[in-house]
Amino acid sequence: MSSTQTTVRNYDLVLASGSPRRHDILEQIGVLHRIIIPTIDETQRSTESATSYVTRLALEKASAGCLMNDSDTPVLGADTILVCDGQVFGKPINYLNFKDMFTSLSGQTHSVLSAVAIDNKEKSLVLLSKTWVTFRTITEREIITYWETGEPKDKAGGYAIQGYGSVFVEHIKGSYSGVVGLPIAETCQLLSKFDVPTWQSPISE
Repeated sequence: MSSTQTTVRNYDLVLASGSPRRHDILEQIGVLHRIIIPTIDETQRSTESATSYVTRLALEKASAGCLMNDSDTPVLGADTILVCDGQVFGKPINYLNFKDMFTSLSGQTHSVLSAVAIDNKEKSLVLLSKTWVTFRTITEREIITYWETGEPKDKAGGYAIQGYGSVFVEHIKGSYSGVVGLPIAETCQLLSKFDVPTWQSPISE
C-alpha cells in the first residue's frame, strides 16, 4: 500500500434519523453506520392505535431511507411516542402544547413506545419496546424553567430522560434506552437478523 493510500472501513448500517440520541446509542454498541435523514408524513391516522402508529413510522422511515440509499446496506428507522391516559404525545409544537403535556404527565405513570425497524430492500422487520415511566408531581414554575432550557423542543413527550428531564422521573419499568429513543435489546435482535455486527471500531485513516 502506498503512503498516499488510506484504509477505509465500510459502514455496516444506515441510520435513517437525524436524532443524535440514536446515533449515540449505535456508537455505544459499536455499530459502524452513516446517517441519512428521510422526510415522511408523521401524522397519526384517525383509526390508528398507538402501537400501529409508532411501528408504521419506524417501518416507513426505514423504507424511505432505502430509497435514498445507493447500496444494499440495511437501513434502520425508529420512532418513539408517549401514551398517557390513552392520549398520544409526540414532540411539542410550542410552549402551550408542552405545558399541556407536562400537566398531564405530572404525578402520573405513562408508557413510552419505541419501535425499531430494519429494511434491506428485500425484507423489513420491526420490533417494539414498551416502558412505563412514573413522574413525580411537577410545579408550574418547573414546567416553565424546563421549557426555557430548550431541551423539550425535539423530544417525544417533551422530555429527555438522559438530560435535565431526569429530575422528574420517580420510577421506570422497562427499557431505559427505549425511552432515550432506541431500545438496545430490540435493536440488537434485529441487527443479528440482518448480519450487522456490534462491538466494531472504525479504522483510523
